[in-house]
Amino acid sequence: MTDLISPDLAVPEPSDLAGQPYAYRRAELVEPDWSRIPGWKDVTVEEWRSVQWQRAHCVKNVKQLRDVMGDLVDERFYDDLTRDQAERATMSMLLPPQMLNTIVPQGASDYTEAFYADPVRRYMLPVFSDRRSDWPSHPHATRDSLHEHEMWATEGLTHRYPTKVLAEVLPTCPQYCGHCTRMDLVGNSTPVIDKLKFVAKPQTRLDDMLDYLRRTPGVRDVVVSGGDVANMPWPRLEAFLGSLLEIENIRDIRLATKALMGMPQHWLSDDVRAGVERVSRTARERGVMMAIHTHVNAAQSVTPLVAEATKAMFDAGIRDVRNQGVLMRGVNDSVPQLLDLCFALLDGATITPYYFYMCDLIPFSEHWRVSVRDAQHLQHGILGYLPGFATPRIVCDVPYVGKRWVHQLSEYDEVRGISYWKKNYRTGIEQQDPEALNRTYEYYDPIDTLPAAGREWWKQHAGTSLAEAERRAAASRQAAESQKLLQIN
Repeated sequence: MTDLISPDLAVPEPSDLAGQPYAYRRAELVEPDWSRIPGWKDVTVEEWRSVQWQRAHCVKNVKQLRDVMGDLVDERFYDDLTRDQAERATMSMLLPPQMLNTIVPQGASDYTEAFYADPVRRYMLPVFSDRRSDWPSHPHATRDSLHEHEMWATEGLTHRYPTKVLAEVLPTCPQYCGHCTRMDLVGNSTPVIDKLKFVAKPQTRLDDMLDYLRRTPGVRDVVVSGGDVANMPWPRLEAFLGSLLEIENIRDIRLATKALMGMPQHWLSDDVRAGVERVSRTARERGVMMAIHTHVNAAQSVTPLVAEATKAMFDAGIRDVRNQGVLMRGVNDSVPQLLDLCFALLDGATITPYYFYMCDLIPFSEHWRVSVRDAQHLQHGILGYLPGFATPRIVCDVPYVGKRWVHQLSEYDEVRGISYWKKNYRTGIEQQDPEALNRTYEYYDPIDTLPAAGREWWKQHAGTSLAEAERRAAASRQAAESQKLLQIN
């Protein structure tokens, strides 16, 4: 019998695989020992697993952080954090014990330096020394960087894509990320950002959203977000979901919650599990796909409790759990970091890596953002290691366009860091705009990542470029108002 396997194509020994750019290793999930933290040394397992205890012991200010961490962290860190909260922070501090416990999960000889370097700390507890001093904000940074408010069909309901809407059902979360793209609306005001407020009463807003969806049969997909749906009392959320399920054209419902990672105790509570089971049963009966989208940015955040909560959601009938991370410098901007995270999600918690968004053009975010070119290199670097269905797409959320894979740009001026993009659909405010599909839209790299010629160009032209951007934004807002008047009439 002829040997069909050529000796030149023999399967490599395991030791030969070490030469690969990335070496896969199955890592067991770890729940760090919270008793190592001075303020939690006497906390019991029952207390830790209690969502009420987690909510009651969230860290909301520097004093509370100092009370929990004690002398583990030097005073210089608290001073650094205090200055950032006063001069740079666009989000108020809110950190559940579950998340804080994953920062520096292993012992360190210099805990303060390890705390400074930790990827979860870098985006959940940003300090002043993290931020750039040359360009703390890009000249084109805006509070509502994706112009979602301009695309509200009703208050809080963004209709950007033809068949999909985003329902911001509330403006709060169990935890506040420093890089939040909805920093103009979500959370408490900070010394540098006076937050916007919803005008209508909560139930009125929900009723208006439902009424719009009943009148708009072209919409089939609703992302229920905020904020974070884990902060909405379950009976109210269940009632809203039940009403969505009664609308014939709605075929996909996605629940957006970082709390699956930040406070898994919420999704493990008996009332929520029972409620999810009821809603999921109705969804299956009506042929509607119900999924959860969470937000994990670092592998160390995926702990056994996160895996347990995810399994509970599957057992309750949720169709899929997917992760939408944010690509950030100092957090997950290397191929090993991204692949470690993806495998922790997939192998450890059965969460599908779905998207990594480039950090949006919000104020004081330049130290987090990466260039389009670097994002393209990262996308290339992670291909081939994960199953195709679990290989996340790295996307740029281009203002007035939407999500675009980082290789889909039309042109790219790498010296000035300006990429140009086109789209194939009109947003909710462009139904009467004949040029919407022909227009080119810009996105901007962090200025500090540019070559010297590009940095010098921005020093000379930032004011002129920003004025042109403001003119375009004003024209777009005027078009949006005209569109709304046409709909009313």
